[in-house]
Amino acid sequence: MDASEYIKELKQKVVTLKQEMACEEEEEEAGALLKHSSSPSPTVTVETLAGAAGHGFVINVLSDKSCPGLLVSILEAFDELGLSLHQATASCADTFRLEAIGGEMQNQVDNVDEHVVKQAVLQAIRTCSSQGCRQQQE
Repeated sequence: MDASEYIKELKQKVVTLKQEMACEEEEEEAGALLKHSSSPSPTVTVETLAGAAGHGFVINVLSDKSCPGLLVSILEAFDELGLSLHQATASCADTFRLEAIGGEMQNQVDNVDEHVVKQAVLQAIRTCSSQGCRQQQE
């Protein structure tokens, strides 16, 4: 009889432990989702402007996080693509926001499309962010 009671208690403990483990896993998954969704992910949109002198782009960049040198990195990416900047508005306080109008330089032979511009800007942001993290660690 004592052994039977002991086995029932053990079975109840197993059920309780499984429930606790399931609750902990749910909390970890919810925490991971929250961490992932709240992480700063930059938004980059690029639209093509067609005109008589070739074509240009309207570029909008919005990031929840600003790092030192981010604007310079993006402008260098424009330069590498052969884009000239006609007009820009930037804000780099706590968040980073850039609205720019640029066009291909006249001596630029290769046509640059929206996708290429967007990828170059995203790469500049990733590069700047990783350099900023390394500088903070040093």
